[in-house]
Amino acid sequence: MVRIAVDLNRCQGYAQCAFLAPEIFAMHGQEALLYDPDADDAHREKLARAAAACPVQAVLVDAVEPGPVEPAGAGADGTRRAADAPGEAVSGVR
Repeated sequence: MVRIAVDLNRCQGYAQCAFLAPEIFAMHGQEALLYDPDADDAHREKLARAAAACPVQAVLVDAVEPGPVEPAGAGADGTRRAADAPGEAVSGVR
């Protein structure tokens, strides 16, 4: 999956993104941009071109790797480090 964000405060409606990736972007009227924030990987190349073509650099494209989400503070093996646990010192001594 590819995640897309458009800074709508920066977007000026030049529609280069809609021209280069019409499967993802569409203009609604003269100024309103509609887009799918979670695009399919098959559109990655078109999205990169659309982001690069934006004259005001309002389009941001980020690849998202599917997989399990680890809890906050968890290490690579899923365990918490002592310094991450509230009220514990790094050495484990209070």
